[in-house]
Amino acid sequence: MRDPARGPATRPGRLSVSSWVVYDLANTIFALGVVGLYFPDWLLAAGLPDSALATAQISAAAFVIFLGPWAGARTDASGARLPTLVVTTVIAVIATFFLGTGPVPLTLVLLGVAVVAVNTGSVVYDALLVDVSTLENRGWISGLGVGVGYFGSFVGLGIGTLTIDVLGWGHEGTFRTLAIAFLIFALPAFVFVEEGPRRAGRAPGPGEVMARVLASWRLAANYPGVIRFLVGRFFYTDAINTLLTGFLAIFVIDELGLDRSFFTVLMGVAITAAVIGGLGAGRLLDRLSPLRLLRVVLVIWVIAIAMGIAASVTGVTGLAWMIGPLGGLALGATWASDRLVMTRVSPPSHLGEFYGLYATVGRFATIAGPLTWAIIVDVIGLGRNVAMSALGAFIVIGWWVLREVDDTPRLWGPGDALEVSGTRDEDRT
Repeated sequence: MRDPARGPATRPGRLSVSSWVVYDLANTIFALGVVGLYFPDWLLAAGLPDSALATAQISAAAFVIFLGPWAGARTDASGARLPTLVVTTVIAVIATFFLGTGPVPLTLVLLGVAVVAVNTGSVVYDALLVDVSTLENRGWISGLGVGVGYFGSFVGLGIGTLTIDVLGWGHEGTFRTLAIAFLIFALPAFVFVEEGPRRAGRAPGPGEVMARVLASWRLAANYPGVIRFLVGRFFYTDAINTLLTGFLAIFVIDELGLDRSFFTVLMGVAITAAVIGGLGAGRLLDRLSPLRLLRVVLVIWVIAIAMGIAASVTGVTGLAWMIGPLGGLALGATWASDRLVMTRVSPPSHLGEFYGLYATVGRFATIAGPLTWAIIVDVIGLGRNVAMSALGAFIVIGWWVLREVDDTPRLWGPGDALEVSGTRDEDRT
């Protein structure tokens, strides 16, 4: 069957697919090793408040709101996504390498630069999914990327344990080693991922970004399910991204009173569960509705957050162990199903552009989540348990919004007109 997202029916080479998958591993080294664990640990060691991390994350997200859609539209026009991925990755690696050097404000700025680069690159990386998969295996490849990607978390944890606990290099040496590992695992994608044919479209300039974003939202309104999915995604990514961008580490280490070694072990358990969740979801997604699976894992997220709050309120820190397996399982399945829903509801010729909106929603969520956390904890002074409860409420709202989205496979015609309604996955099983 011809795949309209890839053009003429061709099967991607194994080296191309595996290189794309390995980049997910590289990305996760940064996401967990730098942002999720060792930067928050550095922040607590420096005696900085939660709002310092929130400020860095919010500032970075504001830039990605503009750069993400522009990068997506620009690569849609040319058909060349790899050059953008290379540039953004190199910028992120350089910024990460110098974290912890110089004054504290410089490190916060460098973190922001790295986060901007990684998330802008993720727009084109996600859009490359259609170049390394077919209609028949797209769910499996998406899940494989998530599952294998989480092995990058083990790499990140292993590097930190070696550089801090064994070699005594401190946070600075850890950041540099993580940066080098990020680059090493990203290199295969730069060389071996095979893109579709180049196009001769005109790429928009930076000055057209805002107009293009607004136009993209108007365009998205013409395709059933896109806007509602993005609204629902805003709410659940608001909570998930806030936890992953360092606030879960702060909650466990500073609120529950458990040390970094405990958190490292907890994350190891969570990562194992995330690998299982990503790979398991990948198998299910080629047979079942990705949206149905997504809504199930959002319920698991709420349970995991409730366990964390219960551990804090009751003082029974053993409950914190539930955060690892539940949150990890939900995390792997969330991203595997989440981006597949996006490919289902989006027209092929605007996939990169709509992934720009997908990233924009994630960035707005990365503003709203840390901002909500900082206001609750540092401004109002209600504490981190209330902040965690707010994140749980955001996930419940996202679950409710998604109930009206239809992720039936579309058959796109010329000009991305919706020709024939597909058969629902659950009806085929």
